[in-house]
Amino acid sequence: IKVALTTLGSKIVNRCGRKFAEMAVDAILSVADLDRKDVSFDLIKIECKTGGALEDSQLVKGVIVDKTMSHSQMPKELKDVKLAILTCPFEPPKPKTKHNLNVGSVEDYNSLYKFEQEKFCEMIKQVKDSGATLAICQWGFDDEANHLCLQNELPAVRWVGGPEIELIAIATGGRIVPRFSELSSDKLGFA
Repeated sequence: IKVALTTLGSKIVNRCGRKFAEMAVDAILSVADLDRKDVSFDLIKIECKTGGALEDSQLVKGVIVDKTMSHSQMPKELKDVKLAILTCPFEPPKPKTKHNLNVGSVEDYNSLYKFEQEKFCEMIKQVKDSGATLAICQWGFDDEANHLCLQNELPAVRWVGGPEIELIAIATGGRIVPRFSELSSDKLGFA
């Protein structure tokens, strides 16, 4: 802590030097591999928020994901969460070739709509069947999938960046899942 205090002595944080020195040392010790005498600084992130005072600063052991739930009616706070960490989009599969889809009648539209609904429900069922109580998705999903997640009581967060996804996986002990078909209870993270 003395070394950290010395390095912070001439900085703006000088008036809260002791607190910041303790946070710095605690952060490093939290991610340090003492056996190898190695510190992965990539696992330490400083997140700045406007407003407040220096004294309000705190060390969070975990990951801060500055995102809201995908639907405003989903719960804002969850406890004892089993989370599915997904890099696959919540959307129906697209054709592998470059073809146009012609919808020439109401029946065609209804058939397409029914197919999409079935695919969305299948994806949500796979997530729920794994035991997940929260879906963290790297990609976005449309309003229909969002509404179905709400109806099926599956809170979800979308548009979580790649580096954040990796940090969430490390912090929660979960595995990143690239396809819904590969999702299982042993790949879930816990928070």
